[in-house]
Amino acid sequence: MKNIYKITCLFLLSLFSIPLTAQQTPAPAQSQAISITGVTAHIGNGTVIENATLVFENGKITALANGATTKGKVINAQGKHVYPGFITINNTLGLGEIDAVRASMDVNEIGTITPNVRSLIAYNAESKLVESMRPNGVLIGQIVPRGGRITGTSSVVQFDAWNWEDAAVKVDDAIHMNWPDSFRRGRWWMGESRAYQPNKDYNDNIKEARDFFVEAIAYHKTTPKEKNLAFESVKGLFDGSKKFYVNASSEKEIIDAVTFAKELGIQKTVLVGGYHAYKITEFLKQNNIAVVVGRTQSTPNFEDDDYDLPYKAPKLLHDAGLLVSIDPGGRMERMNTRNLPFYAGQVVGQGMSKEEALQLITLNAAKILGIDADYGTLEVGKSATLFISEGDALDVRGNKLTQAFIDGREVSLQSHHTILYNRYSDKLNTD
Repeated sequence: MKNIYKITCLFLLSLFSIPLTAQQTPAPAQSQAISITGVTAHIGNGTVIENATLVFENGKITALANGATTKGKVINAQGKHVYPGFITINNTLGLGEIDAVRASMDVNEIGTITPNVRSLIAYNAESKLVESMRPNGVLIGQIVPRGGRITGTSSVVQFDAWNWEDAAVKVDDAIHMNWPDSFRRGRWWMGESRAYQPNKDYNDNIKEARDFFVEAIAYHKTTPKEKNLAFESVKGLFDGSKKFYVNASSEKEIIDAVTFAKELGIQKTVLVGGYHAYKITEFLKQNNIAVVVGRTQSTPNFEDDDYDLPYKAPKLLHDAGLLVSIDPGGRMERMNTRNLPFYAGQVVGQGMSKEEALQLITLNAAKILGIDADYGTLEVGKSATLFISEGDALDVRGNKLTQAFIDGREVSLQSHHTILYNRYSDKLNTD
């Protein structure tokens, strides 16, 4: 019995000795005015103000100018830079934690047409992945369900909250669709060649989606006795209160997708991916289509593409007069989202100015999401969602945040990664 007692005591003591690395408590509401002085302010709309003073109170920016009067707590940021919080579009942050642990994944839903699946109610505000975005300046994101043809309804959230209700910035902002591929690799398990070949089911796939929307339109022209949640969820596409995000890559697929939306009376369409969008920019301009282009730090999809096509794609679309942002999706998209500022920085090497590249993940992203009245730039009256960096935040060498604020609340910059960094830095210093 004595041995059992000793073992039990040792076990309990070991539990108390485990370091706690849980999610930080969300920051309380701003309680006093804060002034940031001597800082280089990158407004997010192409403007830079040197030696600026930025003042915010009650979560809103109240002054921003060279020589503005300070108020409340003063932060001396001489030699540093202040930016609006970066915004990620088309992401699954908070919907999945560990790919190998099924119980932690809520990214996909069963079914082909599930527009009524709402990402917001599945969003985990305490995700360690969400927490790890803040140290790189990514403070706001659009959370999107995956899977099927019509994947579901997204919402926009900020990345410091107790729960999904507190996190919500824009609820149920859009419906998302995966456009079918006109060409696809052969299904080797059915004895087909692995080479690309026409998708024989392409038209049938489109018809399935079209039939759903036609039925939804008919549904909304009647007074149904019972609600159809799928039809109810897409009503906003036809009155302009929701946007239609469609994932398409090739010229044919993009043209077909935009035409599809236009014929159905869908008012606001956003192209996601758009690998070959640069070939049909006039068509996209004529139809007022914004593009959320794939991440820049990737390789070309086809052997006859320019080797640097992914690097320069945002610039090609921007130069053509399109509204452009960057989608950090692809393999390991949730983890790679912390590299969003460096994806924008990649385009600087292709001839885009730093302030234009900054717009890709600030003002442009806010405009596409429809939250630009409050977010995306440092302007009087807008939300004080911003951060201070020691250097150029689009450069991995300069992106060193000292403080960050969401709606005026100073948020923690600690994450599992910073804890490990400090741990092993201490080890190196003592060796």
